[in-house]
Amino acid sequence: MFEWKKLGLLAGGFLMGSYGVKILGSRDAKKFYTHTTAAALRMKDEVMKDITTVRENAGDIAADAKELNEKRRLEDEARIIEDARAVLAAAQEE
Repeated sequence: MFEWKKLGLLAGGFLMGSYGVKILGSRDAKKFYTHTTAAALRMKDEVMKDITTVRENAGDIAADAKELNEKRRLEDEARIIEDARAVLAAAQEE
């Protein structure tokens, strides 16, 4: 037995495919694609600005952290030297 339902679905799919290609290639569709692409490019530019700001801030933070570590290292060395002087002075007094 021949199934008319399957034939109808096949014909409907073919027609939808044919008209779908025409709709997707129409002037209005191209205008929509252009506006969508323009919006995506604007969004990309804004994201790149944000990324640049984050990178700059990260660089500043890293420089400040290095400076802080160097200051702490120098303070620790000064404390060690001062403790050594105190031990030497105590030893000389005895």
